[in-house]
Order: sequence, then C-alpha cells, then structure tokens
Amino acid sequence: MARLFHLPLDPFCRRVRLALGEYGAQADLIEERPWEQREGFLAMNRSGLLPVFVDDDKTVAAGIEAVSEYVDETRGGPDNSLLGKSPAERAETRRLIAWFDVKFHHEVSAPVLGEKIVRRHLPKEAGGGAPNMNRVRSGLAHIRAHMEYIGELAESRNWLGGDDITLADLAAAAHLSSLDYLGDVPWRESPAAKSWYQRIKSRPAFRPLLVDKIRGMPPPRTYTDLDF
Repeated sequence: MARLFHLPLDPFCRRVRLALGEYGAQADLIEERPWEQREGFLAMNRSGLLPVFVDDDKTVAAGIEAVSEYVDETRGGPDNSLLGKSPAERAETRRLIAWFDVKFHHEVSAPVLGEKIVRRHLPKEAGGGAPNMNRVRSGLAHIRAHMEYIGELAESRNWLGGDDITLADLAAAAHLSSLDYLGDVPWRESPAAKSWYQRIKSRPAFRPLLVDKIRGMPPPRTYTDLDF
C-alpha cells in the first residue's frame, strides 16, 4: 500500500489526507517528526519537510505541491479532479490554495501551531521551550480577516472555489481544523464560514482527522462535534 509520511496536526499533511479520502484512496499513515531530521526521511526529501507520499511502485512525491498534484493525477484524473473541470476553475482553485498555504499559513498557522505544538517538542538547543505568546496573539489577531474572507466566499458560492468542492476547500479546512484542535478558531464571528466548515466536517473524508490526538493536549469537545 502507498505510504504518507505526515504529522497529525500539520495542515499540509491534512490536506493530502482529505484529498485521498475524497478520491476514495488509501495510504498507510506514518508519523514523522521532521525536526528530528531522520536520515531515512531526509533520503526521501532533502528539504526535510512534510508531507512525503511513497506510492506502491516506490515513486516518491515530496512537498505539498508535488504530493497534491501527484495524488490528483494518479487517484483523481481528468473526470474526477479536485482542481476543477475548466482552466478557469483550476486557476481559481490554485489561487485559493495559495491564499491558504502561503498567506494564511504565514499569518496564522505557522505562528500559532509553531509556538503551541512544534516548540514544545523541540530540544532546548533547537529553540524548544515555552511558546512565544506574542507570536500566538499576532496569529490569532490575523485569523479574523481570513474568517471574514472565507465567509464572503461561502455566501457567494456553493463551495469556496465555485459550484463543486475542490482542493481550495480542503486547503482551508486543513488549516482551520488544525487550529480548531487547539480551540483557536472564532467561529461565532463568521456564521457563513462556520456553516461551510460544518458541511465539509460532515464529509466521510474528514472523519479520520477527528480521531487525531496529541498526547498531553486533548482537543476541546467541539472539535469532534458536527453541530458545534
């Protein structure tokens, strides 16, 4: 079976897991802590970054862009692509993916998850220790503008990218779900964004994410509640 090297709350890994679920495909999940710089992992991806997907035939796709495109081409195909059906749809999907994987990640996911999750696992000499709450507060301040934008998209379209669910929805949901595990998403401030998230959270592909657990850091009750 194919293998996905991942970290449970990493939003990029979560997007791949969601995509595999939407395609009805499976992969063995192998938890990898990239900060350990394991030699075997670096042999597959010299950047040391997740996710890494190893297919049945030993083909290795490394990094979110390569993995996402590879999974779409090998598990989806032209008639079942999560990128969209037309060039215009695919362009909009890729625009929104970049919004979440670059802008949202830089402003929100990286500071919040980096401080609250990653830093607690790092050795002291590598920057481990107590979270920098100034970075956390900055990230949580930025999330409000993004929630407003998601709400605007959700109110004007059936899904964020258009009529059908796409990788844009999965990218947004992956980032938000990681933050939701920490109880850091202000759902009350955007009912439209919340309604959209409830729809995607109810999909079968989302269920495996809801059983993820970080030792010593349980999620809030509403994390698994579909009617939160």
